[in-house]
Amino acid sequence: MVDTMALLLPFGRASRTARNVERPAVGLPTDAEVLLDAPDDHLGPALVAAGQGAYEPAAELLAATRLGARWESRDGYVLRLAAFARSRPEWLQAWCAAAPHDPDALLVKAQLAVDRAWQSPARAELLRGVSPLITAAARADDRDPVPWRIALDHARGSRAGHTYFGEVWEAALRRAPLHYGCHVAALRYLATSWHGSHRECFDFADRAAQDAPADSLVQALPTRAAFAYLTDGCGPGVPPERLDAAADRAVALSSRFPATDLWAAGMRNKLTYVLVRLGRWEDALEQLRLIGPYATSFPWSRFSEDPLGRFLEVREEVRTRAATAAPRDARAGRPQTGHAGAGPAGAGPEGAGPEGAGHPRSGRAGRVHSGDH
Repeated sequence: MVDTMALLLPFGRASRTARNVERPAVGLPTDAEVLLDAPDDHLGPALVAAGQGAYEPAAELLAATRLGARWESRDGYVLRLAAFARSRPEWLQAWCAAAPHDPDALLVKAQLAVDRAWQSPARAELLRGVSPLITAAARADDRDPVPWRIALDHARGSRAGHTYFGEVWEAALRRAPLHYGCHVAALRYLATSWHGSHRECFDFADRAAQDAPADSLVQALPTRAAFAYLTDGCGPGVPPERLDAAADRAVALSSRFPATDLWAAGMRNKLTYVLVRLGRWEDALEQLRLIGPYATSFPWSRFSEDPLGRFLEVREEVRTRAATAAPRDARAGRPQTGHAGAGPAGAGPEGAGPEGAGHPRSGRAGRVHSGDH
């Protein structure tokens, strides 16, 4: 009998240093209960089947997201399936051989090709050779914005010019004006092009959030700008109030989803990092309660080869700090001591590249529902 749990190890618990004492705060699971990158009830069976060499469940899963226009879920599933295929490619090879023009197979194939090229020192050159795969995925279903998210990542990695980026961005907006993955990809490209001009990135993220409904993931985009700023050694140009405002938007968005909601876990993990860096210990503890057992590799993998271990270390620090936090200002709702610089040490910016990109417009209309990634 195949050990199905073993097949899911890349998306389950990661190894971590044993902890001598577990003293979780009220509402927090124990360390042993926390999972890393746990798949949802739809993705899990597809990964198990892929580990056994069968592609059909993955094909059915992605076809359902395409037919239902569930683009955020589709984007998340494609990323996870491509990541799985990096070490277990047989099922994807069989799928592409059986259905070479399948829009879903083409999409995973394009994402996998970009992922592989990204790890090479010759990234820019290799990515240029991937362009036909992205084009094929985009042509396979003209409604789908996910190939255009891949194209935006491709533009950043291949150091494409601003004219090309603008064309891809406009094409993405026409298909899904509020697709979060495309907005994140655009923000990363712009951060690269502006050589870390964080104020410009915040302007883009804030405009997009202002155009978005209250339940859209785009409300969390300013926290991605804050994350880039905080992991870039900070630097001039972004006042603390703007960082707080970005975090407040994401806190409000987080409150719209149930506690321990697997779909919201990625957003909440990134928000927790930002809140910790801002010294907002009580707010960070509340996000950890909402996260429950669902840690995600990003952002913790940016700071440790053991992302789950790093998450648990930060969780313990937050628990301790929140227990001794200074009284909160009743009017402003902020710790009286202001912003603390404590927290996970940052790495470099999210990308580097040509400068001088203009301001893309943000899209309007459309919603992200609680069932999406």
